[in-house]
Amino acid sequence: MRNSEYFKNKKVTIVGLARSGVACANLLHRLGAIVSVTDIKDDPQSHQACTKLCSSEIKVELGKHSQDLIKQADLVVISPGVPLNSLCVNWAKEFNKLLISEIEVASILCPAQIIAVTGSNGKTTVTTLIGKVLAAAGKKVFVCGNIGNPFCGEVEKMREGDFVVLEVSSFQLETIKDFKPKIAVILNLTPNHLDRYNNIQEYLDAKKRIFMNQDRADFLVLNAVDPLLSAAASGAKSKVILFTREGELNPNQSAVIAVGRILGVELRQMQKVFQEFKGIQHRLEEVAEINGVKFINDSKATTADSAIWAISNITSPIILIAGGRHKGIDYRVILDAARDKVKQAFLIGEAKDIIASDLNGGGFSIDKVDTLKEAVTKAYLSARPGYCVLLSPMCSSYDMFTDYEERGRAFKKIVLDLVGEVKPHG
Repeated sequence: MRNSEYFKNKKVTIVGLARSGVACANLLHRLGAIVSVTDIKDDPQSHQACTKLCSSEIKVELGKHSQDLIKQADLVVISPGVPLNSLCVNWAKEFNKLLISEIEVASILCPAQIIAVTGSNGKTTVTTLIGKVLAAAGKKVFVCGNIGNPFCGEVEKMREGDFVVLEVSSFQLETIKDFKPKIAVILNLTPNHLDRYNNIQEYLDAKKRIFMNQDRADFLVLNAVDPLLSAAASGAKSKVILFTREGELNPNQSAVIAVGRILGVELRQMQKVFQEFKGIQHRLEEVAEINGVKFINDSKATTADSAIWAISNITSPIILIAGGRHKGIDYRVILDAARDKVKQAFLIGEAKDIIASDLNGGGFSIDKVDTLKEAVTKAYLSARPGYCVLLSPMCSSYDMFTDYEERGRAFKKIVLDLVGEVKPHG
């Protein structure tokens, strides 16, 4: 690692005990920092997270945030789920504390070349594919961020000449200081997280931070057909590469090819990776078929655009399960794709009333239910042979689950339990 003495004897307070917070706490403790972790939650998940901390010397506070933990810190590491108007952030600003994200911590230490991928949709797929393309080209590569292991959990294994492909969200980018990827990729920009940002411009500004520290030796890969992104290129100091859909490739694959070309990977090698790619968990993942009804886990679809992609790529009639925590988006945008294809929708979570209002008059019936299990059971009973039950939530999971992965696993368990309960027809 680089700069391995940087955090030694520093007092660090980490706000948030999710996966990245745990990885960051363990890393900093091993590097000799004096680490405290504070989380507003005090529930089974947070207690489970505590068991993953590597030392009893890491001070843990659950169920509240104490001002003193911020006041005594040399620096504060903020988890992506913590809003910038939270008490801890305000205290950090009041006491003039350095406030950074987990990816900033890891980047200070990282000797590998960083490829950072952001955008409203497709981040996970593109990050995964870039990793596979580099591995196929014989490179040592780590795939980190919102998929796989947190950056802090892998950085100790990295060496000069390696690559790290990092999926990053706008939330993580809000608190970077010197984070400087060799290649930055912004795939697209659609209205999202408008519960956190006042407007699309604020959301764009957060995404643009991915290239704010780049220079002429770096690369910025942007979607040529997105007017907001192509306009953003004018503010970049790095070399701008615009990608557009090529031939039969989809936009995600075209973005991967743009990155691969920068790194000298042969086109035929990338095409072979695309042909062999079986998709990712929780993204259009076929779980089971019961009496002619298919169940598809698309829990990763936390935006309306992601749901449109799913609906458009399924040829059978659909029973849709959607809902979760509302992010300020307009769900009516799915209606064109849903027309004549979605036969019924079962809505769950905090956003179910808003989604029901937006989708009213869409030509299919809408039912609001209390749990994911109830939604799956009723969807199956409503489906006919040849139908598909699709979980494509269009919302974040934080009202009912810790993340989209837990939501996807819960969906799969419910479906597989249903397989055991339902007798085959005939």
